[in-house]
Amino acid sequence: MRAVLLGAPGSGKGTQGERLSQQYGIPQVSTGDLLRAAVAAGSELGKQAKAAMDAGELVSDQIVIGIIRERLTQPDAAKGYILDGFPRNFTQAQALDEMLAALERPLQAIILLDVNFEVLMRRLTGRRTCQACGAIYNIYFSPPEVDHRCDKCNSDQLVQRSDDNEETISNRLRVYEAQTAPLVDYYEAQGKLYKVDGEDDITKIAKNIGQILETVR
Repeated sequence: MRAVLLGAPGSGKGTQGERLSQQYGIPQVSTGDLLRAAVAAGSELGKQAKAAMDAGELVSDQIVIGIIRERLTQPDAAKGYILDGFPRNFTQAQALDEMLAALERPLQAIILLDVNFEVLMRRLTGRRTCQACGAIYNIYFSPPEVDHRCDKCNSDQLVQRSDDNEETISNRLRVYEAQTAPLVDYYEAQGKLYKVDGEDDITKIAKNIGQILETVR
């Protein structure tokens, strides 16, 4: 199974990717994790990525595609993989298709987790993390039993990440709309796009995705 999870920040790609990875026994491939691993390993592509990041620049599509190619040709990806949050733009999508065509392993399904803008804002701005034990809550959807106090360790150190403010998140969502949302048309034209209601219960979302993937295996 070779699939992409597509959706805005806060749509649940990471959660569903982890579930699918466990269900199908295939890796969940996140570009952020790959870049950090490549930099830590000191590979040639990792060195190039580090140079860009140290200079305050975006890592080029060419470097990212190279790192993904290395990852997807590893033995544990032979049965398939879940790409989490990549591609992010039209150029990356085309480059990915070309790379996979050369490997004769094209994508089989692109799953779009469809979530309303207001719900995304509440998911992201409502996030709170316990500094003592790392437990995560959401003041709108999954609040602690007692306000400002962790259910697990009883700490009152529930904090909001600095980048979870409304202005920063609004900008992230605008970037998504401008760069990533056009991929919907791109993959629809290939007949590979499947939309799933990302506002459903987590278990129901996973079930719906699983039913889709069973039809394209």
